[in-house]
Amino acid sequence: MRPIRLPEPPSPTLGVPEIFEGGVYSVIRRAVVIGNGFPGSENQSMGLVRALGLGDKQVLYRVTRPRGGVNEWLHWLPVSLHKKVEYIVRNLLLLTVRGRKLMPVPKETGGSVGLLSVLEADVKQIVTMAHETYEKEGPLLVVASGRDTISIASSIKKLAAENVFVVQIQHPRSQLHRFDLVVTPRHDYYPLTPQAQKQIPRCLQRWITPLEPPDRHVVLTVGALHQIDSAALRSAASAWHDEFAPLPKPLLVVNIGGPTSRCRYGVDLAKQLSACLQGVLVTCGSMRISFSERTPEKVSNVIVKEFKDNPKVYIWDGAEPNPHMGHLAWADAFVVTADSVSMLSEACSTGKPVYVIGAERCTWKISDFHNTLRERGMVRPFMGNEDISESWSYPPLNDTAEAAMKVHEALAERGWRLRP
Repeated sequence: MRPIRLPEPPSPTLGVPEIFEGGVYSVIRRAVVIGNGFPGSENQSMGLVRALGLGDKQVLYRVTRPRGGVNEWLHWLPVSLHKKVEYIVRNLLLLTVRGRKLMPVPKETGGSVGLLSVLEADVKQIVTMAHETYEKEGPLLVVASGRDTISIASSIKKLAAENVFVVQIQHPRSQLHRFDLVVTPRHDYYPLTPQAQKQIPRCLQRWITPLEPPDRHVVLTVGALHQIDSAALRSAASAWHDEFAPLPKPLLVVNIGGPTSRCRYGVDLAKQLSACLQGVLVTCGSMRISFSERTPEKVSNVIVKEFKDNPKVYIWDGAEPNPHMGHLAWADAFVVTADSVSMLSEACSTGKPVYVIGAERCTWKISDFHNTLRERGMVRPFMGNEDISESWSYPPLNDTAEAAMKVHEALAERGWRLRP
């Protein structure tokens, strides 16, 4: 990474001795990651922290929602309100069914605390740490990703603005000034495009976010951030050498996600995928198939039934260790279902052929994401008549490194820098 020439640091805040100006107070040596319990979101934050050289100096905090039962209908609520409603509903049920007294909501760690302290304790703890360790360890980098982390990250920024640099990944929809930097895919701004505006009734346009184009402290990416780079791929290639090196070439890796609100499918796509994979199997030396946690059983059953007895095909059963990194390092080509921005972003970071199935089923901004990948020559539709031995390439997707450079630049404007 090219070194950045830093500007002169700003005047010290009241009470900071002038002798220390530009010293420990300007160097970020540690990071806090605010996660939401979902690997896809947390992977983005950790990927950025890793690209900034702080992977060994990060602490993970999580914001989690109650799950199961009525909670599946409450995900549209802010986290704090969701937990209040869940607490009331759960205890009303206990009173009605068992006649028990109201009980405090247990913490994720197994302790027993009041409802609000679950979220507020995280904010207070991080803000206190930022204040109390500032003189000794310098400012704190806070990286958060996902809707449920927005209130936490913005509160930290509000309460410790002079001691933290807050990066919010994924568009927070409004009040972007609550963060020092926002990192989000270009397709999050799809609602502002002429074609999107035509799809939105005029009476609803003011309610569809974002409402304004990105300003100077918004970093736009093509896809999702992640932890895949050339160093990670080299390490994975070495770690998985004994398992993958003997496999006949070319190796086709198939990553299957699950339907989403913007990319709906079911058994019909599974059958289409099976037929297409059978069509290219003759040109493959070997094939490895992986399902995600979101893959419906009815979808995976179709694939397993079709290929479980084929000697060319290995289907990962979900047992550890997860071969995902080995797949990225050793694959000669990929087939990926269209629903997952994260899986596609990782595959496209390798520069290897990526075939997509189901893109025509995607709508709104996810359709826009696929259009961008096709325009850049990173993906092709999977038709089932491809020759997997015929390779093609493109400039690998490099979103994480580019976002990290923007963080460096933003820190430099503030007179801060990351540890060498």
